[in-house]
Parts: sequence; structure tokens; C-alpha cells
Amino acid sequence: MTSIFEAATAVLGATTAVGAVATMRLARSRAALSREHATLTDQHGTQGHLLAAAGARETMLHDELRHLLNTRLPARALNLVSDHYPVPGLLHEGLLGTDYAKLLDAVQDLFVTTVLDERSRIDSAARAALRGACVEMQAKAYQLQELLVALQGEYQDEKTLNDFFRIDHHNEQFTRLVQKAAIVSGGWPGLVRPDTHLPDVVTGAKSRLHGYERIKIHSRLLADTVGLAGHVAEPIAVACAELMANALESSRGDLSVEVTLLQTDNGTVCIQIDDAGKGMTAEAAKRGARLVSGESPQSVLLTELGDPPALGFAACGRLVADYGFQVFVDRVSDYGGVRAVISVPPALLVVIDEEAEPLSAMAPRPAAAPLAPRPPAPPAESAPTAGPRDPSSLPQRRRRNRPAPVTHEQLPREAQPPDPDSALADWAAYEHGLATGRADTPTHTEPDTEDQT
Repeated sequence: MTSIFEAATAVLGATTAVGAVATMRLARSRAALSREHATLTDQHGTQGHLLAAAGARETMLHDELRHLLNTRLPARALNLVSDHYPVPGLLHEGLLGTDYAKLLDAVQDLFVTTVLDERSRIDSAARAALRGACVEMQAKAYQLQELLVALQGEYQDEKTLNDFFRIDHHNEQFTRLVQKAAIVSGGWPGLVRPDTHLPDVVTGAKSRLHGYERIKIHSRLLADTVGLAGHVAEPIAVACAELMANALESSRGDLSVEVTLLQTDNGTVCIQIDDAGKGMTAEAAKRGARLVSGESPQSVLLTELGDPPALGFAACGRLVADYGFQVFVDRVSDYGGVRAVISVPPALLVVIDEEAEPLSAMAPRPAAAPLAPRPPAPPAESAPTAGPRDPSSLPQRRRRNRPAPVTHEQLPREAQPPDPDSALADWAAYEHGLATGRADTPTHTEPDTEDQT
């Protein structure tokens, strides 16, 4: 019995040991499976995060590209027209400095280059078409002017002559408009003049404008012999007319425009134009100074000049670049408006014989030099007194003989202020004499048979 019990106990112990070993192995297998499941779960979570991050980045890049196409490029095109239009940056600041941001900037630079090249090509074509049309119109305008001058010499009726004068003045205004358009488009002024007195050039430029009666010209030249070389006479007349036209348009109709001719110590001659308008804003002054400076006139596009285009300043800049004088429009006049100055260097000036080629009757004369002050006359000697002078008496003040004041009639003719009535009478007498001379001169002469025989 004891042996059986011991055997049974031994079998039960072995069975228990085997069960314990099996239980231990099963627990280890479950732990390993749990670890494998946790590892797989972590891997799937990491992949999910990566996929989500990739999707978010792709969405950000698409948004940035859409922002470039819809916002940044149109704003850059407007900025090429005016600096007032801002250009936005990247939509997401996290892309700053990345390769993707550099690619976007490269696309924007390529867009700007393409737009500028295309604008330049279109502007060149427009300039060529405008230049060709202006050449034809200029030729017809000059032919019409010659015809009007010939008709003015044939007719003597005052009313008819006045009508011809008005037609001639309108033709002058039309010619000026065509002339500046031709200059801006790359043409030349269309007129060659001989060496001309500077006051005559300015007076002729004044006569081309509507409202010329508001322009007052004053000469402070040192002599009547100052003239302009023939090849720059017409260009300076065009620039002067455009600046005076701008002064007339910028001020009220009851305000005058003061034009002063100055001669500096270094030989330069300046034409100074002052108006009493509202002046220009800082932006307009900067833009005007750029247009008249003459620096790279080819960069000035016709589309930048407005609608309808304002061609005056652009024409001045083109003439400055071609002929070598200077124009300034960014200064303030004494009346609060704009002061425009044309500076002509000595190389473009000539001396004209006043007797051989006198100034026209309408040109301003140089102002007379101020009269030198006269020294006071010595005091007159007093007559001797009859008796001896009392030592205790005080000295007596005596009046000195003062020079008589200079009256208005004693001033030289050039220094006297102009008299409108006298000027009108002189002009009427000139027209009467001209009409009389034309009436006395036969238009067709017959051969004198007595002289021939």
C-alpha cells in the first residue's frame, strides 16, 4: 500500500510539474502576443501620423500656389504700373527660406520679365504707328500755315484779316499737339530755324497757346544780342510752350503766368516760368522731375501717360536727352504754385547782331540798369556876416542843397512801365502803315513801254 501511495504521489507530482510548466509557457506566449500586438499598434499609429502630416503639407503647398496665381501675380502686375500697389508675400511664413519658396519667387520673376518684354514690344509698335501718323499731320499743318500766311498778304480787309489770324492761331495749337506727340513717339520737332533771339523764341512759344494773354514775359538779359543756335531754337520753343501750357492749365483763368528771362554769371540763360496754381503733390513732383530729366526716355511708356495721354513733360524729357539743355519742374514759385526752369548752357547760345537782325516788336526788352545814386551836392557857401560872431551863440543848422528827385518823365524809355494805351496806339499805327504800304504796292506790274523804247 505504501508503495502504491508513493507511486501515486510521484505520478501526481509529475503531472503537477508538467501542468505548471505548461501554464508558464502559455503565460509567456500570451505576453509575447501582447507585445507583438502593441508593436503593430504603434507602427500603425506612426504611419497614420505621417500620412496626416503629408496631407497637411500638400494642402499648404496647394494653398500657397493658389495664393501666388490669384493674389501675388496680379498685385505684381499692378505694382509695375504704380508703386502704390503693394505686393503680398507668402501665405504661410513657415515656407520662408525653403526650396519651394525659392521656386515661387522664380516663377514671379519670370512673370515680371515676360510682362515687361511684352509691354515694351507693344509700346514700340504703338510709337511707330503714332510717329508715322504725326509726320503726315505735321506736313499738312505746315502747308496750311504757309497758305494762311500767303492769304494774309493778299487780303486787306480788316475783318478778313482777323478771321485769318484766328484760323492761324487755331492751326498753331493743332500743330503743337501733333508736334509733341511726334516727339514723344521718337520723331523730331519738324521745323528747322536759323539762329534766333531768345526773347523772340519765348514770345513765339507764347503765341501757340490758348490763353496767351495771361502770360507776362519779363527780360532781365544783359543785352539784346542773346540768341539760340538754330538747331535748338525750335526744341526750346516746344519745351517752353509745354511748360507755359501746364502753368496756364494749373492756375485760374484770372491769374497771370510770369515768365522771366535771366542770365547768370557763368553764361547760362534761364527761362523761369511761375504760376499761382495749387502746386503739385510730392508724388506728382517726383514723377514730373523723372519725366523731364531726359534719363532713359525710352523707358517712358505711352500707357504711363494717362488717358488721354499727358505728353508735355514726356516731350520735354525727350528734347532734353536729344539737345543738351535742362528742365526742372519740382520747385515752388513765389506765388505758391509751380516754378519751371529751362536752363540753356553757353554752348547752345549765340550772339546775334541787333542791327542786322533786330528783335521783333512784340519781344520783351531787357530791363534798364538801375540808376547809380548821385553824390550829394557840396553845401553852398554862406554869405559873410556883417559883424563879428558872438562866441556865446550856438551853431546854427543850415540846409544843404539836395538834388532834385528823379521824376517819372526823366527815366529812360526802357525803365518806364509800359503804357497799354500807348502800346495799342503804336500797334494800330503799325497795322495802318502796313495796310497802306500793301495798298500802294501793286500786286502785278506791267512792263513800261516808254522805258523799253
